[in-house]
Amino acid sequence: MRPLPSPRNTLFALTAAAAFGGFAATALHEGLEAPARATPATPTAAAVPAMAALPASVEGTPMPSLAPMLKRVLPAVVSVHSQQRVRVSPFGGDPFFQQMFPGLTQERIAQSLGSGVIVDAVRGLILTNHHVIEGADQVSVTLADGRNLPAQFVGSDPDTDVALMRIAVPKDMPLTAIPLADSSRLQVGDFVVAVGNPFGIGQTVTSGIVSAVGRSGLPGLGYQNFIQTDASINPGNSGGALVNLRGELVGINTASFNPSREGSMAGNIGLGFAIPSNLAGDVMRQLASTGEVRRGSLGIDTQDIDARLAAALHLDTAAGALVTRVYPGSAAAAAGLRAGDVVVSANGQHIDGREALHNFEGLQPVGAKVALDLLRDGKPLRLNAQLREQPHSVDGAALDPRLAGATFTELPERLRQAGANGVLVEQVARGSRAAANGLQAGDLVIAANSGRFDDLSGFRLGFSGKRGDARAAGPQQLLLRVVRGNQQGELIMQ
Repeated sequence: MRPLPSPRNTLFALTAAAAFGGFAATALHEGLEAPARATPATPTAAAVPAMAALPASVEGTPMPSLAPMLKRVLPAVVSVHSQQRVRVSPFGGDPFFQQMFPGLTQERIAQSLGSGVIVDAVRGLILTNHHVIEGADQVSVTLADGRNLPAQFVGSDPDTDVALMRIAVPKDMPLTAIPLADSSRLQVGDFVVAVGNPFGIGQTVTSGIVSAVGRSGLPGLGYQNFIQTDASINPGNSGGALVNLRGELVGINTASFNPSREGSMAGNIGLGFAIPSNLAGDVMRQLASTGEVRRGSLGIDTQDIDARLAAALHLDTAAGALVTRVYPGSAAAAAGLRAGDVVVSANGQHIDGREALHNFEGLQPVGAKVALDLLRDGKPLRLNAQLREQPHSVDGAALDPRLAGATFTELPERLRQAGANGVLVEQVARGSRAAANGLQAGDLVIAANSGRFDDLSGFRLGFSGKRGDARAAGPQQLLLRVVRGNQQGELIMQ
């Protein structure tokens, strides 16, 4: 066995540039920010108006104003305050003293600010971003009228960056909620208004138009189907409301883009992104019901098509997702997909490659019906599939006795967006066989005796017998290739 290092921080060091983080405005890869994210707490200032006051009329003609609509919307947008206890070295970042006194730490409270939207006034449900409350020990919200209330965590979905909280409904004054609009009806050019708590200075309104819909391909942001807007979205706007001119919620503000070295603090440049209300609403309903999100899957492995493959498959263009494996018992198998098929469209949405299909799947619920347009032997074909749920984690003992005590799970989507593949070791029980074999929580397993694999389905298949069921015996020798921190190594499972 080749020894592996035991860093304090495991796999996640690989993708620190892609993580949202929870309590500091850290720049994301290639200038993408999550500031629409929570920001370090600063003293609260007075609310900042959207613009200077205008006359009610000019030469007898009434002036248009957003004020009547905003009177209904503003009470439903809240400020979110999160606190986390962290332990830090009293020597700051000095490596010499940290090595001299490795166990000497101090506890401090890290605070951050974000925004949220009341979507159910009766039950006190509030939508926000996952990265606003990620890792928080305590969360509270401040209503538009200044009242501060503790919030209870209901559930969150890191892969879409949606979280749901609940507050007790005050008896002395009812809450105000924003109704959800059908975000699929948004068009480029529609006017929208963003409301939130940027930089912690107080409730602020900005306006603009929809710059694009269905935006994806942004690094480090999980499953993507963003509304792009030029309405200013700044640090602290995370979780705030994007509304139409009727005061309906069309999106949850989540990220902004700024390629400057100063990142989010350099100011808005008109590239903001919001989670569509249809997607946020679906996640909200699942979280409110079960506390977790279940996603549908086709149950296939795919790869991109390059010019060489396009020529071999007699394709006119190098576009689409080439099916390389269909898992037994999957939705794809039931629909009749085969290895060698090229998926070019799903429910009318163009699929230009592997990541586009993966992103499409990740936004579909279990049981969703999907019309797939394929090319098979160069000829067009349409197949209809109904997505099935794939397990998100598996007990190692169910795969092989030498893995007993370890739990394997799918990678978080933000790690996949950063280019990682494989499965994550979620936890390892002390004294277990897996622990004795050297596995640690946070390890990324990227290959086994059966070869490399992309996800949990591929990992499980390597332990399957001819009938597709997991065998306790497993291969005679079990070797795992593991990424730990920034290092790779092999572990022989005894």
